[in-house]
Amino acid sequence: MKTLRMATAILALSTVAALAENPMVGGAAMYEDKNIVENAVNSADHTTLVAAVQAAGLVETLSGAGPFTVFAPTNEAFAKLPAGTVETLLKPENKDQLTKILTCHVVAANAMSDAIGKMIADDKGMHPVKTVGGCEFTAMMDGDKIQIKDGQNNVATVTIADVKQSNGVIHVIDTVLLPAS
Repeated sequence: MKTLRMATAILALSTVAALAENPMVGGAAMYEDKNIVENAVNSADHTTLVAAVQAAGLVETLSGAGPFTVFAPTNEAFAKLPAGTVETLLKPENKDQLTKILTCHVVAANAMSDAIGKMIADDKGMHPVKTVGGCEFTAMMDGDKIQIKDGQNNVATVTIADVKQSNGVIHVIDTVLLPAS
């Protein structure tokens, strides 16, 4: 009986330790053994992003093997866009434009923040980032925070880094990244 209690305690501690490795996002635990979509749907801060991914038909892609690095804008980031923009993008006739914007938030790699920081340093403060959507953005540092400058010179700051997923990593950002006009 004592051995069973000890085994249960060790399992409980290892479960807590596994959860502690990944930051909470939008009030929800993020699990390393779940994919990007499975975790994102639980984040209260990413309901707009999830709706956009669904409208663009990208659920299957982002549930795939990857690896993907997703710079995930929060609901507040989407709210910074001009009034009516999100509603317009979610319309079926704007699916191509929405898909372009969303895929410009995705890099075909598993890029943790320390690796991104090293690339920025190696490139003397500014590292080009090529996305699966064909955008080229610029990664840079502001103190110890990673920032991404988009094609319209908007700057997004990573507010939560290194949220590990089974098929990559999510970095939460505070601004929607847009392609060059």
